[in-house]
Amino acid sequence: MEIRQDHVIRLLEALASPVRLDIYRLLVEHEPDGLVAGDIAARLDIPGNSISFHLKTLQYAGLVSGHREGRYQRYRACLKAAEELIAYLTDNCCGHRPELCAPCVTTDVNPSLSCAASRT
Repeated sequence: MEIRQDHVIRLLEALASPVRLDIYRLLVEHEPDGLVAGDIAARLDIPGNSISFHLKTLQYAGLVSGHREGRYQRYRACLKAAEELIAYLTDNCCGHRPELCAPCVTTDVNPSLSCAASRT
């Protein structure tokens, strides 16, 4: 099943927030167990009153799932969503000619060096 463009946009919008990107990366780091909201807030120094807003946004995008554990909600990263996003973004890489798809190279001197320029 191919991911739809509107879903890709929702994923990218959710990850465009530095706080949500940090949350997602933290949850990826703690797979497969995940973390409860209070632990996420404490580890990232996020106020408790805003963590649920960010987690709901990530859930709506399909990047995070949550399940109840007694009084707490445990959150986990949905790795399949990130894999689908990467596949969508790279689907037509190099015009379906994988031999042309060299890894991008960036340097501290010129971090904006384009992938195309790094192949020459």
